[in-house]
Amino acid sequence: MHARTGLLGFFLATVLIAIAYGSAFIPGGTPGWAPWLMAVGTAMAMVSAMLFGASRADRALGPLAWVFGAAFVVIAGGFCLALALTPPAGGEPIWFGLPRRAAILIYGIGLLPVFLLPVAYAMTFDRVTLSDADLASFRARLGEIRQRGATPPAGVASDGRDGGIGTSGSGGSVR
Repeated sequence: MHARTGLLGFFLATVLIAIAYGSAFIPGGTPGWAPWLMAVGTAMAMVSAMLFGASRADRALGPLAWVFGAAFVVIAGGFCLALALTPPAGGEPIWFGLPRRAAILIYGIGLLPVFLLPVAYAMTFDRVTLSDADLASFRARLGEIRQRGATPPAGVASDGRDGGIGTSGSGGSVR
């Protein structure tokens, strides 16, 4: 379900971005609404990509839905705020060592999600990562592939371990 939502969001974001780019070819110059479409489309594409990574077929996003919503608001809001600020007239105020618009882009869109997303992932790690049943299912499918004589997927060691994820160097579990 969430993968479909992410796919729909990514499709809509692509349409918004394509319209914004296409508007540059309109006679008379780029219309004033094009940068706004680009800002919203870019934020939507970023959050949709996050949604793809967090989607599980059998589980709801839970609190991550709020995190993704907040990430969209922060990213889209930052882009739109930078667009909405009046052009600098001479002595533009400096925020944390940067001009206003640059500070919004660097600190608001660049750094704020860097702090928000890892904390949210850490808080929901036990609920959204692979369960023991998921891992057993993966290993069973890997065994079936090996029995058919096919090569394992990239990143999977030939001895059946998952290439270091969830195992120590000696092959034991890290739990």
